[in-house]
Amino acid sequence: MEQEHRGSMCYRERNGVGYLTFPAFDRVHFVRHAFSTRVGGVSPAPFNTMNLSRGRGDSDAHVNRNLHLLCDAVGVDYCSLVSSAQDHHTQIRRVGRRECGIGVRFPADRQSVDGLITDEPGVTLLTHYADCTPLFFLDRKKRAIGLAHAGWRGTAAQIGAITVQSMQKEFSSDPADILVGIGPSIGPCCFEVDRDVAEAFMALQTFEPNAFVKAGRPGKYQVDLWEANRRILLGAGILAQHITVGGLCSCCNHSWLWSHRATKGVRGGMAALMQLLPE
Repeated sequence: MEQEHRGSMCYRERNGVGYLTFPAFDRVHFVRHAFSTRVGGVSPAPFNTMNLSRGRGDSDAHVNRNLHLLCDAVGVDYCSLVSSAQDHHTQIRRVGRRECGIGVRFPADRQSVDGLITDEPGVTLLTHYADCTPLFFLDRKKRAIGLAHAGWRGTAAQIGAITVQSMQKEFSSDPADILVGIGPSIGPCCFEVDRDVAEAFMALQTFEPNAFVKAGRPGKYQVDLWEANRRILLGAGILAQHITVGGLCSCCNHSWLWSHRATKGVRGGMAALMQLLPE
């Protein structure tokens, strides 16, 4: 298997399928995780080649084949996948074995959630991206995991903190025990927004928004979703040394990562996946 460092993440390629992992998570023996790229699928242009998003013009057969290829590369069972249906809000759902297949083998059964958590081994969480920020959560002591889809609305609504609170409620997690990975998304270099979006972040006064909102061109602002999420996670009790910021901009790297902005919406999609292994 080929591998190399990209940003603060590790790029791996197995059977021609490229994906990213966090070194801090790789060191934990009872979890598998990955963030997909555009590398290694079967989809034709403009979805070439690893597209994991339905409903954008690619065939479901291609998406299903791509999911099988990614699962085989990462080492998880396709039948164990549980997918979210993301609406840019902050609903978090606890799932288990009985939900396996929802949103994947049974697409119509997806429920409107932007985050998934579980403490059941063999259940693979799956969330979807193409500029929004993936948040990976791993409680090493309680053996619980989570994925959250942090678009700009979700980030401003503090979905990262809400996911931590959900893990505290459901699994009695201690935030000091949780590792978090902030994955590839549109970076501060490329996320130019209008005043209304900037104001949603400037309202986060507790987190010193001047650190993640900067004035840009006249009437425009640059927002750093990575730093905003990092500060929100710190406020939720996550330790600074337990947060990894991947540092990979999907827009800058649109040749191998999907970016809604770079492609003007003509695109496929990526996915984050995570599974607890049996003891």
